[in-house]
Amino acid sequence: MTEPAAFQDIAENLSFLDDWEDRLNYLIELGQALPAMPESDMTPDTKVKGCVSNVWLVSSTDQSSGSPVMSFRGQSDAIITKGLVAVLIALYSGRPAAEIAETDAIAWFKKVGLSEHLGMQRSNGLVAMVNRIRTEAKALS
Repeated sequence: MTEPAAFQDIAENLSFLDDWEDRLNYLIELGQALPAMPESDMTPDTKVKGCVSNVWLVSSTDQSSGSPVMSFRGQSDAIITKGLVAVLIALYSGRPAAEIAETDAIAWFKKVGLSEHLGMQRSNGLVAMVNRIRTEAKALS
């Protein structure tokens, strides 16, 4: 399974950043670049359970190619968590549901060196976001 181009760009940029503080600032920049999410999309149904921060994820599905392809939008009220949302969107959006269901984002986060300095609460929130996305994808595939 190949990584989407947007995620490859993030991984490449991270490879140039040796210092955790620089990586953290890059995550924050990614989160700041996320498009705003309308208040109407920030509902109890779109809120991710298991995150200390408020996180909302909205998925959409395109069935025109025969197999469902999913895209995601997201938002958080915490700047670092918002960056994690941006990375997940880059990793999962625009991919077939079956492929998303099989993609372990936690392993990808370890591969690019993003998980090693996350605290317990952020790590748990990341797992909750990944589980939410993969569960939706499994239901479609």
